[in-house]
Amino acid sequence: MFSPSRNEARQFFIDTWRKYRNQESLSDMEGVIVEAAIAHPEYHRVLESPDEFLDKDFPPEFGDVNPFLHLGMHVAIAEQLSIDQPPGIVAAFATLKMKLASDHEARHKIIDCLGEMLWQSQRHGTPPDVASYLACINNAST
Repeated sequence: MFSPSRNEARQFFIDTWRKYRNQESLSDMEGVIVEAAIAHPEYHRVLESPDEFLDKDFPPEFGDVNPFLHLGMHVAIAEQLSIDQPPGIVAAFATLKMKLASDHEARHKIIDCLGEMLWQSQRHGTPPDVASYLACINNAST
């Protein structure tokens, strides 16, 4: 199983953005990354400044949002939606997208739910609770 280091994963995002800007061909995964990056112009400077951001920590306790983590969550959601895993996420996303009238905002709601599920799993040392994850998505717009 491929398990990149933090910097290897970040470098992949940076290299993908560079390839996009240079109009080089992209793999399917790189296309997903570019789609997420395009939707987040506030992260373009980060992707274009590896010397400044490759090793940077983004501590949440100081209000920092980790742009690499955020883009990675977008990639994770895109993968989940492409295979309907967990089962029912595609239907839940469609409903959420219709209620919010925004694909991007619906993905952000799902990212919030994914982050909560992962945090709870880590906090309690338990497997991710998929049922709670889907319930969170189904309740995200209420």
